[in-house]
Amino acid sequence: MAERTASTDRVVSDVPDEGALAKVALALADWSERWFPDALIFAMAAVVVVAVGALALGAPPRVVTIQFGKGFWDLIPFTMQMALIIVGGYVVASSPPVARLIEWLATLPRTGRGAVAYIALLSMLTSMISWGFSLVFSGLLVREIARRLPRLDYRAAGAAAYLGLGSIWALGLSSSAAQLQANRASLPPALLKITGVIPFTETIFLWQGLATALILLVVSVAVAYLSAPSDTLARPASTFGLRLEPMRSDLEPRTRPGEWLEYSPLLTILIAILAIGWVGSTFSTLGPMTAIANLNTYNFIFLTLGLLLHWRPRRFLHAVGAAVPATAGVLVQFPFYASIAAILTGAKGTGDVTLSDWLARVFVSLSNEHTFPLLVSAYSAILGLFVPSGGGKWVIEGPYVMQAANTLQVHLGWVVQIYNTAEALPNLVNPFWMLPLLGILGVKARELVGYTILQVIVHTPIILFLMWLFARTLTYHPPVLP
Repeated sequence: MAERTASTDRVVSDVPDEGALAKVALALADWSERWFPDALIFAMAAVVVVAVGALALGAPPRVVTIQFGKGFWDLIPFTMQMALIIVGGYVVASSPPVARLIEWLATLPRTGRGAVAYIALLSMLTSMISWGFSLVFSGLLVREIARRLPRLDYRAAGAAAYLGLGSIWALGLSSSAAQLQANRASLPPALLKITGVIPFTETIFLWQGLATALILLVVSVAVAYLSAPSDTLARPASTFGLRLEPMRSDLEPRTRPGEWLEYSPLLTILIAILAIGWVGSTFSTLGPMTAIANLNTYNFIFLTLGLLLHWRPRRFLHAVGAAVPATAGVLVQFPFYASIAAILTGAKGTGDVTLSDWLARVFVSLSNEHTFPLLVSAYSAILGLFVPSGGGKWVIEGPYVMQAANTLQVHLGWVVQIYNTAEALPNLVNPFWMLPLLGILGVKARELVGYTILQVIVHTPIILFLMWLFARTLTYHPPVLP
């Protein structure tokens, strides 16, 4: 630990090799290591704040407590879907073929700063396919590059690996808000009555959303490169007491005849044939966009791919077992989100007004069709500090935000994209979604957050401007309600 203190306490302003962004990042890293709390605290605090808000509007205490308990289990299917995104991403990223790909990719960077930018780029590109895969893939890539480049700053590299989930992931295929809105069966009834079903063509495949993703990708990579410390102040993995070994995927030897099928690819091949047949039928029947918009189909594809890439059931099962601890935060916190949504929409106060109704009126009174995107962006980012979410808090925000969007006649699909873009900002400073990555890297959130806070500072004005600008290019269409 002495090495860490000496490195952190160094006066960076006296080191000529450090640029302005690198100096700011180092100062923020020092602050975050001392002051950041656990992620569960944010979710519990949000429940209390919403409950107090409902009581302030005149909701009886008994009604508030009933809604809390009644809503607690409302998101169980969605919770399992989110957990399986992590599991599916992990089993694919940790498979032998992907491990070999990571080993090759790790040979390309030659400098510490270049490696940080390189990790940031790959993290964001892979997050457009799956944020679960991106976290694991990027974490393993950091470990392998750190093993090869002993002067790589492990904090800056770890923060770069997290940029997928902290920048553009929600503008890609695994956006849970877009997935939720595209699936009638997954939509809470209260939200379905306001928005109807919104297909991917009106959310993640809008050209405005794709342009936003490209701009944020370029900016993020540039900040990652410029904020990475020079070799003089770099803190390699060794200063964290880590011994980085080459990736291994070998199975322990089979010891019993009954384990033969666990070590044979026979069942893998037969299951894969069935799975591929179902996926082909689903895509041909529903069409690619509708099929991939279903979270069950999405997870099914990743799990099948993971099974094939691991080839033997025993190796696949080991990967699933290693992934499960990373789902703990999702499993314990999403029920709290569901309770928040139930209190917001079900605890009626004076005049039968819920907190959701009141917030929708506030949104309408404070904005018009032009300023609404700015308000939603700022609000979604601030709420995300208290409700860390991989998109799950859309269940909380959606009812009153979309109700206000209908009143102001703002394009509903773009409102989903505003949420998708802005809700990634608090992910950069809230440690909840870092958990799978932290487990792989062997560090604490406080050791990465200094660099990610810097990304928040740069991203915020850019996101606000883009959300406002692109909203002016879209026309409102009334929702098709059930």
